[in-house]
Amino acid sequence: RSTLFPYTTLFRSWLTLGRISFRMAALSLTPFGKEITCGGGAPSMLANVVWFLLIGLWTAIYFAICGAVLCITIVGVPFGLQLFKMARLALAPFGSNVVDIR
Repeated sequence: RSTLFPYTTLFRSWLTLGRISFRMAALSLTPFGKEITCGGGAPSMLANVVWFLLIGLWTAIYFAICGAVLCITIVGVPFGLQLFKMARLALAPFGSNVVDIR
């Protein structure tokens, strides 16, 4: 092991979190016509458990509450449904992909 081992490990984990942040941002920028597919294996499941406990639960609750508020009006229903989709992605983003359904 080199002396840079802790730094490279930290850099790799931040790259992964950055990719997930951009995936969530892309879904919030153009949410219509997209679906979330779940996949991955044991490493993504472990990362999803850590994510869920630290960040995912609170983010999903926020998206779900905002989606419920938007679903009160007829105009807000499509946007509320998209926020429910964002809540699903916020619960387990590791191993998930955003794909076009067209």
